[in-house]
Amino acid sequence: MANNTIEKLRDYFDEMVVYKDLKNNNFFSSLSLPSFTRDWLLRKFEDEEGHFDHEELAEFVRRFIPKKDEWTSIKSRIVKDNERVRMLAKIAIEIDIRTGEVSFTLPDFGLSSRETIIEDDVWESCKDELVSGREVWGMIELAYRLPDDSVTPKIPGKIRLISFKNFCPYSIELDYYKNARSKFNTSEWIDVLLGAVDYNADGYKSEEEKLTMLTRLLPFVEKRLNLIELAPKGTGKSYLFGRVSRYGWLSSGGVMSRAKMFYDISKRTEGLVSGHDFITLDEVQTISFTDVDEMRAALKGYLESGVFTVGNYEGTASSGVILCGNISKETMDNDGTTDMFCELPKVFHESALIERFHGFIKGWNIPRMNDDLKISGWALNSEYFCSILHELREDTTYRAIVDKLVVVPESADTRDTEAVKRIATAYLKLLFPHVRKPEDIKARDFNRYCLRRACNMRATIRMQLGIMDVEYFGKDIPPFTVNDLTKS
Repeated sequence: MANNTIEKLRDYFDEMVVYKDLKNNNFFSSLSLPSFTRDWLLRKFEDEEGHFDHEELAEFVRRFIPKKDEWTSIKSRIVKDNERVRMLAKIAIEIDIRTGEVSFTLPDFGLSSRETIIEDDVWESCKDELVSGREVWGMIELAYRLPDDSVTPKIPGKIRLISFKNFCPYSIELDYYKNARSKFNTSEWIDVLLGAVDYNADGYKSEEEKLTMLTRLLPFVEKRLNLIELAPKGTGKSYLFGRVSRYGWLSSGGVMSRAKMFYDISKRTEGLVSGHDFITLDEVQTISFTDVDEMRAALKGYLESGVFTVGNYEGTASSGVILCGNISKETMDNDGTTDMFCELPKVFHESALIERFHGFIKGWNIPRMNDDLKISGWALNSEYFCSILHELREDTTYRAIVDKLVVVPESADTRDTEAVKRIATAYLKLLFPHVRKPEDIKARDFNRYCLRRACNMRATIRMQLGIMDVEYFGKDIPPFTVNDLTKS
């Protein structure tokens, strides 16, 4: 990243910038922390020069960020030793409609709502923060409520929440972020975005490589954006989707069921799509589905409208679904013109389902991970950046701008139109968040960075549909163009 870009980054984003040295410093690798936690710690412990006390930070991690295999020991301290324990963790709230009792779960440690309670005084003091999302990260303090057999009904022992402090110690000011973007040109901003997700812009050979990498961020910023990416091994798919944002979920291999993904009838709980901005099925070739027909039907309905029906339960969600898998060199060399989906699980061997995915990421345009691609310098705090993207999902003004800018050809397929517009909207949010009205962006910039890229991503899906099903053969997407409002 150029020095003048770094200077502007530090000037305009100030406290939201941290010094990341992933190329030369293995300290955080040894701690095995996700990026959003690492940058939260850097912001807490770094000085103005980017230096921090390694021992002090390591001690904080040891005390307050426990590993999953430490949970039994922690539970013993709470229940048997009657200790109060503070820890940084993800918490989810449950409210019993019949009794009005409020309880919580710790998803990462398997602590269920049956074992917990939030008493009224604690609830009143921190309910606003606790209900801000289905799962909320924060500093929690736990203690034990002793059982009481002397009353009727008997009071069981439970782990209780004593206090909660939100993981995000600052308010997200979208307007400030949008205005700050206007201080950078497009090339500079692309480099800023790469640094925000831990990549060194100078390690890429071309703008196309950079933009293909950033395409992975589109579901972070746009609701229900469904993508497929096939790429060679070692290009960082798992890292970006699984370690950068606390709002997403990465599932690698194993078994996936309708209950886990959408709704569990026996537990009466909603699945992954209801609690996250995106669900990534990584190493999708190795994932098995408990009931292919059941899952296919559920996916088709959800990908189309964001609605899922399981039994008598109907739910809605805004999570995007991303399929990620590896691909052979021979197939890559054909640049998406031969059958790429034949190795996908059987559930995806249906054109009607594949058509509901909006676009395809050509992962072979992303270089294999190497030290030169790791950030070593000042960059946007990943935790702050991903919180911004999360908030931008709710901003519908960008779609209104895209609707005015995109000229839709007559008789264009509805799914093609929606896919192109949704992808273009995501690019607009990501690359040009300062745009407030259609006239704020040059037609050539919108065409180059948003519309053409969206069309190309959709065209690959169309190409694969034609290979899978003769009904789609030869049906390319129509020529979407830009309405140049800057001329008027």
